[in-house]
Amino acid sequence: MKVLVTGSSGHLGEGIARTLKKDKIDCIGVDIKPSEFTTHVGSVTDRGFLRRVVKDIDFIIHAATLHKPHVATHTTQDFVDTNISGTLNLLEESLRQNIKGFIYTSTTSTFGDVLSPVAGQPAVWVTESTTSIPKNIYGVTKSAAEDLCQLFYRNHKLPCIILKTSRFFPEEDDKGQIRENYEDLNIKAIEYLYRRVDIEDAVSAHLLALESVQRIGFRKYIISATTPFQETDLIALNSDANSVVKRYYPDFESLFKKKAWKMLPQIDRVYVNERARIELGWKPKYSFAYILDCIRINKNHRSQLSLDVGKKGYHDKVFDKGPYPVND
Repeated sequence: MKVLVTGSSGHLGEGIARTLKKDKIDCIGVDIKPSEFTTHVGSVTDRGFLRRVVKDIDFIIHAATLHKPHVATHTTQDFVDTNISGTLNLLEESLRQNIKGFIYTSTTSTFGDVLSPVAGQPAVWVTESTTSIPKNIYGVTKSAAEDLCQLFYRNHKLPCIILKTSRFFPEEDDKGQIRENYEDLNIKAIEYLYRRVDIEDAVSAHLLALESVQRIGFRKYIISATTPFQETDLIALNSDANSVVKRYYPDFESLFKKKAWKMLPQIDRVYVNERARIELGWKPKYSFAYILDCIRINKNHRSQLSLDVGKKGYHDKVFDKGPYPVND
């Protein structure tokens, strides 16, 4: 098996390429930036470049993208070119080269405005069937690229799996209020309850998708840590999250106190990974419960892969306020 990974100099792309290399699987890495895991430097917008690198490939994992951090620093056209046209280029070259399967890395950000219930309303129970209402060009272009994948499966029978990943980046939060009120590892630990996934688990989902794509044909999966919550918790979560979490983890407050951490007052959405666990056989290791277990024994809860990949940032410059500019 020979796999092409786009975005191999980025967080997830490197994680995938590292793991494939460790597993002795033939892998070609493509990115606009050079790195140890990028074998071919070039853009997914360059059709001629893609035609050369896709030759003799069996499967494609398309993780290259412009992300939310680029919304304020790149144009709308940049997003259309990279996220939509770049995906279209890869899909069309997949047909030319008789690729066996296409794995597309998407995002839970496509759900957009659905994820912000008004005060007094329940938190949102987010599944693959939840309606997407993108709130910025990032969400719009990722949603459009998902539609292209579905179109190529429907019209050309190209097996495609879409993995809608939640947060896995190690950089600090883009909201100043969060940065001011929560230590970075504190807020990230809380996010494992509802909106974060460790990069090791995200990579394992991609590898399972590789194994399953020909059997499945087409499917979308939410890739996020397994939540302890149930739909009956949604009203309380968006008003008094602490009481809900305490019901599931009675000692979490004392464990948080050891690290001078605190809980969010409200949780506005819950990403549900049940379909991926059932249909892909995905077994994510890293969860809020796992983090609490690590606190009990004074162990670092972060995966070795996340430490190996490290922080990359999304820009070549450092900004005065926050990890990147925010305009939405």
